[in-house]
Amino acid sequence: MKFILGKKLTMTQKFKADGQVVPVTVIQAGPCFITQVKNEAKDGYKAIQVGYGEKKKLNKPLSGHLKNNLKARYLKELRVEDKAEYQKGQKISVAIFQKGEKVKVTGLTKGRGFQGVVKRHGFSGAPKSHGTKDQLRHSGSVGAKGVAHTFKGTRMGGRMGNSQVSIKNLEIIEIEPEKNLLYIKGAIPGSRNNLVEIYAPGEMKLEQVAATQGNEGEEKKEAAKTVAKETKA
Repeated sequence: MKFILGKKLTMTQKFKADGQVVPVTVIQAGPCFITQVKNEAKDGYKAIQVGYGEKKKLNKPLSGHLKNNLKARYLKELRVEDKAEYQKGQKISVAIFQKGEKVKVTGLTKGRGFQGVVKRHGFSGAPKSHGTKDQLRHSGSVGAKGVAHTFKGTRMGGRMGNSQVSIKNLEIIEIEPEKNLLYIKGAIPGSRNNLVEIYAPGEMKLEQVAATQGNEGEEKKEAAKTVAKETKA
């Protein structure tokens, strides 16, 4: 299973070789870094933890967990069968995908807040005639008289959107490795800059990077402390 994290940028269109116009979503995918490799002996299951994005400042627990790695804004896990090929610090880029490949994209839909039954469930509302007052968009009766309670699952007003949705069989139209961009056919869930997860069958080709990436500032501080001690001595 191939896996990468990214963020939704915008929608645009691409032209195929035959002149057909294809609507696409632009995703800035990766680069991601493996921050932890889990095993059955210690954690009870096999998985890799992947970090994406960068934060200026981390709290102490995360700083210790991500030591010698990227200061990741997002952390996600992926179950794997064989952990032997994965190592902490390896890089995942858009190079693992190919043009024309089918992927599954998972993200959070746009949040709509608290909505009534007309917008949330498509109810028609009450008749707009004489005798109807202040109940045009009400749901009507929700409780059965015989049992005198509301059944579980009754369609009512409530929170709308902000739920996890996965869309399968989306085609990759174009890849720009130098910009870490994926152009995926159609729309994907979420608003701009929303975090998305991209999955595809196949093997991941990982790159080993320097283990000190993302901690250059800390190294400079340590070097400055060492110089200061030597000066005092």
